Amino acid sequence: MSTSTPTLSHLDESGQVRMVDVIAKTDSERVAIATAGIRMNAVAYGLLTQPGRGKGEVLNTARVAAILAAKRCAELIPLCHSLPLSFVGVEFALDDAAHRIDILATCRTSYKTGVEMEAMMACSVAALTIYDMCKAADKGIVIEQVRLKYKAGGKSGEWRND
Repeated sequence: MSTSTPTLSHLDESGQVRMVDVIAKTDSERVAIATAGIRMNAVAYGLLTQPGRGKGEVLNTARVAAILAAKRCAELIPLCHSLPLSFVGVEFALDDAAHRIDILATCRTSYKTGVEMEAMMACSVAALTIYDMCKAADKGIVIEQVRLKYKAGGKSGEWRND
């Protein structure tokens, strides 16, 4: 069992910001799954879920936005590496009782570094897109619990956030 103290990989020995050098790492299959939630009032949720109305358009727009966000993550997070994503999938689950939409994003690559940031970026932008499209009916929409749920691949192997 390792007893080494964790470090912040984006800081060098003198505490200066740096991009992690991954040149010596080997490519491996990597996957990350992130989740987020978005809650809104009953009126906004009712408009979103009304049969034949907004749900398909709002959620499909959010899905496309999430995929684009994952693909452009390195442009927004300064020290992220540009990754060749092989897959980005986004799913939504509606909770009628809580007026909540749960977002799940899965990203995959075969590369030298993981796809956690891309999965969390996808969830965040999906939630922001839903907010943008529903804010006329509820300015108090809450985006919550953006988090990494699962990752696999690379040196650290498999990790779950149960």
